[in-house]
Amino acid sequence: MVKRLISASYSEVAQMSAQELKQSIKASEGRTILSENVVMASPQAGDITNAEVATAFGADLILLNVFDCFNPIIQGLPGMSIEKLMEYLQHPEKNKENPVAELKKLVGRPVGVNLEPVDEQSAMFSEKLEISKGRISSKEAIQKAEELGFDFICLTGNPGTGVTNKEIAKAVAVAKENFSGLIIAGKMHSAGSDEPVVSTEAVEDYAKAGADILLLPAVGTVQGFTEDNLKEAVAIAKKYDLLTMSAIGTSQESANKETIRQIALINKICGVDIQHIGDAGYGGLAPAENIYEMSVAIRGMRHTINRMARSVNR
Repeated sequence: MVKRLISASYSEVAQMSAQELKQSIKASEGRTILSENVVMASPQAGDITNAEVATAFGADLILLNVFDCFNPIIQGLPGMSIEKLMEYLQHPEKNKENPVAELKKLVGRPVGVNLEPVDEQSAMFSEKLEISKGRISSKEAIQKAEELGFDFICLTGNPGTGVTNKEIAKAVAVAKENFSGLIIAGKMHSAGSDEPVVSTEAVEDYAKAGADILLLPAVGTVQGFTEDNLKEAVAIAKKYDLLTMSAIGTSQESANKETIRQIALINKICGVDIQHIGDAGYGGLAPAENIYEMSVAIRGMRHTINRMARSVNR
């Protein structure tokens, strides 16, 4: 049997297959934290990556947002100067680096990427945001994510991108054929599309397409999404052997610590395996203290200290 993720050193996690990582998360019994961060923003702590900050404050999994698989850039990595950043943005063909491998060495955590299943025919109720090809969940972008060494991909939508549940299910099937890591699927908010954020049909479609983890909005984040709704979705996911992840993707990750604690406890009660905390804070990362507060709320000081203090060299 694998070691539970909340007690594992990076040398152990690095040897895990995708399914072993899934079991390691499951064995952590609802005490796993995923922190999302924007890689193109000036990092919260200046000259180090947002991922390093999140790890230092207790995150178990790192999710990169606004990462372009065809022009891979992570601000805060050694050598990533403003001059180099501008050169790569103006001349993507010059970018031959693999920042993912370097980041994984620095943080000692599984690292994933957001890819967005944009629906060009989506009925929108807000202005549509156009994104680069390297952020869209095409077969080519998924294959590039595999090549870069990501441990998981998250098929979801940023605000206003027009991602739909139908396209997420299609993307899961493509990812299953082209990616060896874990596949997370679902919506944490509308992404601008005029449709329910969560439905029984969508959950079953993701499961049948081959998803490993169902992404759901955290109770307290999406208007009208209740504890009963979350419990129902979790029950369906369990029937299909999917893990579940609740997401704070509505900028409430920058709310006060009391709000973070309340959301964390409610969603743990509802049975989710992973709790996501979004990137809407200074520098494209949740306030570091809120990652810490979530950790203390769902697993106490002993496990929080262990995650914060454990060396990546173990």
